[in-house]
Amino acid sequence: MNMKRDEALQPFNKIRRAERAKDDAWIRAFLHRVHFGSMATVHDGQPFIVTRNYVYDQAAHAIYLHGAVKGRTYENVQADKRICFSVSEMGQLLSAKSAVNFGVEYSGVVVFGRANIVTDIAEARHGMQLLLDKYFPHLQPGEDYEPATDRDLRNTAVYRIDIESWSGKEN
Repeated sequence: MNMKRDEALQPFNKIRRAERAKDDAWIRAFLHRVHFGSMATVHDGQPFIVTRNYVYDQAAHAIYLHGAVKGRTYENVQADKRICFSVSEMGQLLSAKSAVNFGVEYSGVVVFGRANIVTDIAEARHGMQLLLDKYFPHLQPGEDYEPATDRDLRNTAVYRIDIESWSGKEN
């Protein structure tokens, strides 16, 4: 008897090709290394995706990003905290004799969780500083730039994604 597997009934983070799945240590290292990701939110059943710089806070098992205090992402997160966040990088292009066999190697991580708009100023400062440390490690706060002020942080949305599940794969 040939029973077809219903993919919709599988866990969100299940990798179909198990031989390509990566472990948690690989996922953490990948999240630290990759420079940007795409966050998908939803509003009234309509998905929206936005590309953002981000930082993975391993101690908190969370991802921080920032953006405007007005707009689609802010409104969507207020209405529905569920998110999907994806980071990836492309590898070697794979040519073939047949069009359907062309492809590309890639590595990626997909995160499922809940996005929160950080309202605690100390936590917002922490998230912003992590972002600055990741993207501008050669600059020193207080020397090369003015650190984020309380006023700045009331006018900028800092988001924290609480990670509920993830998967990583490489091929």
